[in-house]
Amino acid sequence: MEIINLTEIESLPLREKIEAINQAKLALHKISPFNKEPVDCVIWVPNTDVRSNSYNPNSVAVPEMRLLEISILEDGYTQPVVTWLEDGNREIIDGHHRGVVGKNFPAVSSRVLNYLPVVTANADRIDKGDRIAATIRHNRARGKHRIDAMSEIVLELKRRNWSDKKIGEQLGMDPDEVLRLAQITGLAEMFADKEFSEAWEVERIDETDTLNIEEEK
Repeated sequence: MEIINLTEIESLPLREKIEAINQAKLALHKISPFNKEPVDCVIWVPNTDVRSNSYNPNSVAVPEMRLLEISILEDGYTQPVVTWLEDGNREIIDGHHRGVVGKNFPAVSSRVLNYLPVVTANADRIDKGDRIAATIRHNRARGKHRIDAMSEIVLELKRRNWSDKKIGEQLGMDPDEVLRLAQITGLAEMFADKEFSEAWEVERIDETDTLNIEEEK
């Protein structure tokens, strides 16, 4: 096994040093018995390489964001930002607000040298539906979801041909919750591709039937 020369890494310029440390972590991750777990390998990347997603329904008020900043300043980053890696860029699955603080709050961003701690989740799953589901799973156990945003997400997954059953299983919802969220913003669209059963068909009544009804009266 190749021996990592720590003295040589220590002498490198900052960006090269960070990249060398990342590469060492990734090499160890490959042979780790826990390499299926994203948290096994936390690396630091430039915050410009990390972008927010457009489907996070979790909302945090300004006071809570300020508290998050204080928490990171006082305790450091205790949790990484969970990301997908695509074409050299990273899209956030979980940790959007940790990313915002690290990018936009100067006291934090300067301390972490304009980098963010990240892990890579499910590198083999690149469909947007899978990304949306991963974000919702991370968020549902905490924080607050805006109902309108959640309903839009359900509709987005239905547009991607996800069944109600799959949506419920992947997002941790019961069938009634899936139905209610779909109804909020798109009931007509939700059923646009559905065929009505014969029970909904209207039978034609001809004039003879009408006369017979009148006579029976």
